[in-house]
Amino acid sequence: MALTLHGIGTAVPHGSITRDEAVALAEHVSGGDSRQTALLQRIHQRSGVRRRGSVLIADHGDDDSFLERVPFYGSTSPSTEERMDVFQRHAAALALKASSAALSESGVAVEAITHLITVCCTGFEAPGVDLALIERLGLRADVARTHVGFMGCHAALNGLRVARAFAEADADAVVLICCVELCSLHLQYGGDPEQVVANALFADGAAAVVASAQRSTSLPALVLETNGSTVIPRSAGLMHWRITDHGFSMGLSPQVPQTVAQALRPWLDDWLGAWDLSPASITSWAMHPGGPRILTACGEVLELSPEQLQTSRAVLHDHGNMSSATVLFILQRLRHSANPGPCLALAFGPGLCAEAALFRLIHG
Repeated sequence: MALTLHGIGTAVPHGSITRDEAVALAEHVSGGDSRQTALLQRIHQRSGVRRRGSVLIADHGDDDSFLERVPFYGSTSPSTEERMDVFQRHAAALALKASSAALSESGVAVEAITHLITVCCTGFEAPGVDLALIERLGLRADVARTHVGFMGCHAALNGLRVARAFAEADADAVVLICCVELCSLHLQYGGDPEQVVANALFADGAAAVVASAQRSTSLPALVLETNGSTVIPRSAGLMHWRITDHGFSMGLSPQVPQTVAQALRPWLDDWLGAWDLSPASITSWAMHPGGPRILTACGEVLELSPEQLQTSRAVLHDHGNMSSATVLFILQRLRHSANPGPCLALAFGPGLCAEAALFRLIHG
């Protein structure tokens, strides 16, 4: 049974960091070694990110330096407890903003929501974001709750798979999916190259979807037809996401882009072939921009034109990598701008794993 996305809502924090400000913060957390400045500038320039949202930006006077506007990152690295305290103060509000927008666009009444799926890999608390959404949105007390946790950048697609399963089990199910990620809480101190790259990419954001098995009452519409997943053999050491004493630490090998790209084409050829499709027959692509090198490597192996990855690059440029929420930002833009036909969402994460969602984009 297909799952129709009736509404998509997105939200970013009020505060944001420009590329130059991100370099200043990177210099600060790397120990202020002036010899690293040129390297940090190159990494941030190549990141493809112009501006990123962060809940950590404090309001100060116009004459204050940027570092004074980010008091959370002082002379020592904050503890995981301190980082989770900030998560508890900010995550629910951002999730609420995205969910409210999705509900408003969908035209679905709050009391019609039967299932709530929350997605996050950057914070934990109980009661959590799901309970906050029930209370603040006014969802029914008997709404069925599911949490997709710590799966990384592809987790929105896992959430959509769960929603499709609910719709297959109950044709009357109406599902609210909300991804909220506060990646800026996990900036790492020191000069480890993998952490420096991660620091340059990740950002805060939330995105939500209202979906059901019912046909859309408004157009354009995205209809999820199927999901796919694959684990790339012998790649477990290339990417990790671990809880440490000072936040969540990412390991990101420079081999990731090429490893993903090499495995992607043969898997997609087989998986799409079962639907009488091929990469060449996909009208629009929502590829998660884990970084510019991922987009380039995957685009080359799939023989995609620059225009086919333009929306993914634009979201990275405007907002950074917001982990699980990012692919929903891309789908929101594609729904209103892409040509009708097959639309493929792709995202990658620790494992290495690739997740895919095949949509049909209907304009009329």
